[in-house]
Amino acid sequence: MKEAIRHDEEQHRFVIALRGQEALLAYSQKGNVLDFYRTFVLEGFRGRGLAEKIVKTGFDYAKQKGLKVLPTCPYVSGPFLKRHEEYRALVVDQN
Repeated sequence: MKEAIRHDEEQHRFVIALRGQEALLAYSQKGNVLDFYRTFVLEGFRGRGLAEKIVKTGFDYAKQKGLKVLPTCPYVSGPFLKRHEEYRALVVDQN
């Protein structure tokens, strides 16, 4: 199953529609920094790599736009970045 990821710029999130539900990465933007503060995948859809796909899309968007990422979401700052060192250069310090 190939999920389409949609960037909802008005609501500041990346979304995958899932049978009437959504998996998402929510962010806020301050200047040239995107704060990835929340990922959510409904329990019945977890374990399929959806959060990873959405977060990759968010990082790729930041890179394309010349933006940095503040990973305040525990999934992004922990498991995701441990598996994807290639995105570390886009990360700003949380201090």
